[in-house]
Amino acid sequence: MSAPDTPETRLTELDYQLVTALQVGPRADWQRIGAALGVDGSTAARRWNRLHRSGHAWISCFPAQLAVSTVVLAFIEIDCVAGRLHEVAAEVAGDPHVMTLEHVTGPRDLLVTAVFADHVQLGRYLGFRLGAMPGIASTRTQIAVTVHAEGSRWRLDRLSDGGDQLQPRPAATNPSAVRPVSAGDLRLIRVLAEDPRRPAARIAELVGMNATTVRRRLDRLDAARLIVYRCEIARYASGWPISVSLWGSVPPAETARVVAQLSGMRETRLCATLSGTANLLLVVWLRSVQEIAAFEARLVARVPELTVTDRAVALWVMKLGGHLLDPQGRNLRPVPLDYWTDPDVDETEDALLNRLRG
Repeated sequence: MSAPDTPETRLTELDYQLVTALQVGPRADWQRIGAALGVDGSTAARRWNRLHRSGHAWISCFPAQLAVSTVVLAFIEIDCVAGRLHEVAAEVAGDPHVMTLEHVTGPRDLLVTAVFADHVQLGRYLGFRLGAMPGIASTRTQIAVTVHAEGSRWRLDRLSDGGDQLQPRPAATNPSAVRPVSAGDLRLIRVLAEDPRRPAARIAELVGMNATTVRRRLDRLDAARLIVYRCEIARYASGWPISVSLWGSVPPAETARVVAQLSGMRETRLCATLSGTANLLLVVWLRSVQEIAAFEARLVARVPELTVTDRAVALWVMKLGGHLLDPQGRNLRPVPLDYWTDPDVDETEDALLNRLRG
């Protein structure tokens, strides 16, 4: 079902340029955004508010450690009991550590991307949470060995200069100067995630800090690329409405060259090497279902070492980057990203441990 064609659902070229600008500079002030678009800042702010209120565009942010290999990133395939798919999806979508949830084609019903503090937490989630859910028949899991590309780098590319004037400051080049993310930093990021364009003064009020301290901390986190920002657009309006996950096998000696090729492709949203026999996962956005075969042929021609072993087309991306979406890909609401905890599971695990102790 396509989205209704109404003035509220039609996006203009200025809207697409605005989304591109915010993909490049998600916290740039409205005067700079407007200058990049050739309009005044108030016009840019007004158009963004309209896009955001209608769910057609939104910004998410989260600690970089939740997007890269400093944690365990798992891809979980779920087979559902007949008639229970949406019940399971609604339950799993509310889990704060689930970044992406898709209803897909192929030999699985749901495909989940989730982050965990460690392998033990992943095992607890699979065994005590998903394993105990009545609507789930079975699961299969692979772990990302390395994430080579992820969604924050994807662009609409609707600005002629690429929005160069909105680019954030260069990342810190001295590793010793980059401090790890502290508990206070995480608190800042959680408040920022509620509204990634929230002014520093307002964040300072909410966290009980001095506004100057907040600005300095955010500048440090941004410069060190310790915050991931993603400005997204409703899939049906993006021009790239088809999301395809491709699993493949690459000879270990060729992995570095292959992932360098794949990560730079226009269509790539995610590229990760995996722990399983299919040691590579590539998620791409395409303009139509008819493009799938042509893209795969071009892919194999470009990197002949890659053997595609499986593929899945997303029928409904229910959650993306921590945001729940409707079937057209419009934003419904955010679920702030965090690690998974469940007191009920703690009790169940304790009972099992007592049983094992005899």
